Amino acid sequence: MKSFLVLSRHHFLSLFIPFLLFASLAPGHSAGEAKPVQVYILAGQSNMVGIGQVTGGGSRWGSEFIDPVVSVYEGAYDAEADYDAMEPITTLRLDKFGGTTPTPFPGGGTHVVRGMIQIKTTGVYELRPGYGGSTHNIMEIDGKEVHRKEPGKESKHHPIQLTAGEKVPFRIVYLTDQANGLGWIARLDIPGTLSTVVREDGKFPYLIDEEGRWVERDDVYYKGVVTATADKWLSVGCGAGNNSIGPELGFGNLLGDYHDAPVLVLKASQGNRSLAWDFLPPGSERFEKDGIVYAGYQDSPATWEKGSEPEPINWYAGKQYDDCFGAAREVLENFGTKFPDWKDRGYEIAGFAWWQGHKDQGNEVHAARYEKNLVHLIKTLRKEFDAPGAPFTVATIGFGGWEMEGNALTVAKAQLAVSGEAGKYPEFKGNVKTVETRDFWREADKSPRNQGFHYNQNAETYMLVGEALGKAMIELKKGE
Repeated sequence: MKSFLVLSRHHFLSLFIPFLLFASLAPGHSAGEAKPVQVYILAGQSNMVGIGQVTGGGSRWGSEFIDPVVSVYEGAYDAEADYDAMEPITTLRLDKFGGTTPTPFPGGGTHVVRGMIQIKTTGVYELRPGYGGSTHNIMEIDGKEVHRKEPGKESKHHPIQLTAGEKVPFRIVYLTDQANGLGWIARLDIPGTLSTVVREDGKFPYLIDEEGRWVERDDVYYKGVVTATADKWLSVGCGAGNNSIGPELGFGNLLGDYHDAPVLVLKASQGNRSLAWDFLPPGSERFEKDGIVYAGYQDSPATWEKGSEPEPINWYAGKQYDDCFGAAREVLENFGTKFPDWKDRGYEIAGFAWWQGHKDQGNEVHAARYEKNLVHLIKTLRKEFDAPGAPFTVATIGFGGWEMEGNALTVAKAQLAVSGEAGKYPEFKGNVKTVETRDFWREADKSPRNQGFHYNQNAETYMLVGEALGKAMIELKKGE
């Protein structure tokens, strides 16, 4: 976790502007009183966990390199030295360059590797030479610097366009004696990855700085529990892994811009879970259909024949609810310990966001119960976190876009029905809003993967869902 002891410019202003601009204070906050941290609880199944791809994913390099040779030059690395004009003290042809067991370097001086690189697919690539200490190096391809990391500094990557089948020269100068042939290569312009969507297509420009690096917010903190357990200032890598995003990225950026107080995005999610069974909220009762009894909260198993005595299994109705929201509660109960720089501010539950439904569409009965269960979930979560009026936003499922049918369509319609403006639930007017996501569906040929249940891992879809949830949340908050 990034230390909270170092105040960013944003935090400095958020702490001291109330002293200077008394007229701008929100009602209920006196001069000198820092506004509480705004906590948003995001929950759902795997797509809330976040499967949108940042890049195509790096892979170990190896076969791309042709006839690599390492030359060793006397002495430690010298930035003023012209290693191309100097005579090496030894050279070695590297039978294996890359992979997991590259040919060991000779040692004893400054190592420079030269050879040719040839890739199989035309595209924009990022080269990541080295591992651990060997990442301290300067790499060039066809005379263009593609990587530089000096000791004590961060790596600087410069993507390069490479053409399939074309051989071009490369050179790597290692700056320390920890030199080896390990390295990774990643294609950055795969359709639908965040890198392509932002850097090539020009969308969501607020995600990168002037040098093309991913922006890390210093006023929005992300904390994941159960899955997607990143614990850091909001940036890429808060999804299922370091190379993935969920809707938290678009959502958090919009809410961070909206508030003049710090924001905590607290995400509690788990994949392959249904609302009718795994996430079934406390207080849900059993029901019967066609001679089958369906579990109520804490019942086990999920179903049994009416009149029979079921044998419990190692799971129960609502266990995922208990696990996810119990973990979220634990974070908030220890708020001052986990976020010491915010201890004096305290927090308030600013809202909830829910994106789920794929598992329920696989069962006709579960799909038919979705609306009832979602209404109960909204009411239960507000009670659970003592936030009776907190805005609640829901994203529909959008699998297949507007061609959706069957149980999936049943679930989507149920999600739309709970929205306050739909009028079916008057108590939700002005405080519950559902956003339609079917416009955000992207086909597999425009995405990193052919994996429909994860929206083909298309990062644009995840960003658009997150932004839609964020915009809906802001609309509700403005109406409070």
